[in-house]
Amino acid sequence: MNAHSDAVLRRERRLYLLLTAVCLALIGGALYFQYALGEDPCPLCILQRYALALIAIFGLAGAVSRGWAGIRLARWLSALSALGGAGAAAYLMYVQANPMVSCGYDVVEGFVDALPTSRWLPQVFQVQGMCQTVYPPILGLSLPTWALIGFVAIFLALVFHRPRRTSALA
Repeated sequence: MNAHSDAVLRRERRLYLLLTAVCLALIGGALYFQYALGEDPCPLCILQRYALALIAIFGLAGAVSRGWAGIRLARWLSALSALGGAGAAAYLMYVQANPMVSCGYDVVEGFVDALPTSRWLPQVFQVQGMCQTVYPPILGLSLPTWALIGFVAIFLALVFHRPRRTSALA
């Protein structure tokens, strides 16, 4: 590898470290809403936290990767996780717009609360609220809407980002 390709790979690794930091900050924000503002997370909220945690883990894997194969794998696994988070956020928006629909204390909650992380870190990953509960909007948008925007932005950034690589890297 030449100096240019090393610099490009280092830049990519820093971008994945930034992605990890952003996702961890978003989880921190969710915990702030939960503990400081009393906005209890529903099953779909917890699924979104899992998606953010997975993106952070895959981002960290990309950040420590020594080659382009690891970067590509981290990109696609992160993008798939972002799609999952977007799906959970979109369905939560649907549930809140249609109060007769439920996601709460049924199969979804049982599944989410049965995951090992729910027992290891109940403060972060245990269901405590109902999907039908609508909290005050932020800048005119609901939290699920903001989450959907964030997941879509992450997905699009991952899918459409093309690092400037030299032909020797391909």
